Amino acid sequence: MLVNRSLCRSWLSQVTYANGQNFSCRHIVPAPRSKPPARYVHGNSKQSSNVKPSGGEPVPESTTVPNNNLFKAVAFTGAFTVGCFTSATIWEYENTRSLIIAKAKQAQFGWWQSRSLVERSSWSQLKLEIRQYWDNLNTGEKVFAPICLVNLLVFGLWRVPRLRATMITYFTSNPAARIVCWPMFLSTFSHYSAMHIFANMYVLHSFANAAASSLGKEQFLALYMSAGVFSSLISILYKAGTRQVGMSLGASGAIMTVLAYVCAQYPDTQLSILFLPALTFSASAGIKVIMGIDFAGCVMGWKFFDHAAHLGGAIFGIFWAYYGTQLWAKRLTLLNYYHQIRESKPK
Repeated sequence: MLVNRSLCRSWLSQVTYANGQNFSCRHIVPAPRSKPPARYVHGNSKQSSNVKPSGGEPVPESTTVPNNNLFKAVAFTGAFTVGCFTSATIWEYENTRSLIIAKAKQAQFGWWQSRSLVERSSWSQLKLEIRQYWDNLNTGEKVFAPICLVNLLVFGLWRVPRLRATMITYFTSNPAARIVCWPMFLSTFSHYSAMHIFANMYVLHSFANAAASSLGKEQFLALYMSAGVFSSLISILYKAGTRQVGMSLGASGAIMTVLAYVCAQYPDTQLSILFLPALTFSASAGIKVIMGIDFAGCVMGWKFFDHAAHLGGAIFGIFWAYYGTQLWAKRLTLLNYYHQIRESKPK
């Protein structure tokens, strides 16, 4: 289903510690540009940010990746992905059930609710207005808001000096670190610089409605979180294979999945670049160029970008665009099983 949407090209950048540590900052950096038609593009220019935290950061324990860490990363990715889509399935069931019950109550007791509106307190009226505002948001804005809020919270935690060691341990992905699993997920909500988080959240907001309208909010969030972990896994495997150990953070791996999914779903959408408005190209061509650059970066060993994570995220998005419908349909077995458990509980 075609929807009005904003499409953005992406450049993904990486930052380096001044004290010699590799600190990859995976993000998409756009510069907005609006056009009158329903389908319009936000082009972008390449950006990079130098992260220079204060002293006291722990040094990576080694420059090689233990085989045990690789096994943990692969197992965690599989378990986390299954858990995300299982949770999304149950969440979808509960949302649908709640909606049906609410509609039934509204049809039966709607006259009483309308009568009691004048008797509500100012606090109840405020909650009603907030609820109405939330209901008027589109699907993309509803999934974007909590993601953005979590990213802003983590961004604020980076500003607390006493938490710096904890943030590096748990909110940066490092294949040679002692803790390797949960940082693969938490690092996708972690941004150090203001430009980094602004750029990533802006691009996510631009693409979220197109993807969420096609997938539904439950499937979208499952895909987004799984993509963040999967892109971290690809980055870890690449670093282990090339012996380029370093810390990475940022949401661009997951955002690349959303970008690639939209481009694969709507390949004929015309894109343009901010400073070259006359130069237009299809979404299909755009994502091919981006993936080509990332592939070349992996082959050539370019270190200024976290090409492996970006390429992994894009591949995950294209895979889901082609095979996601069939895989998501397999949740019916789980739905039926959960429904039986749900209905068998004493009321």
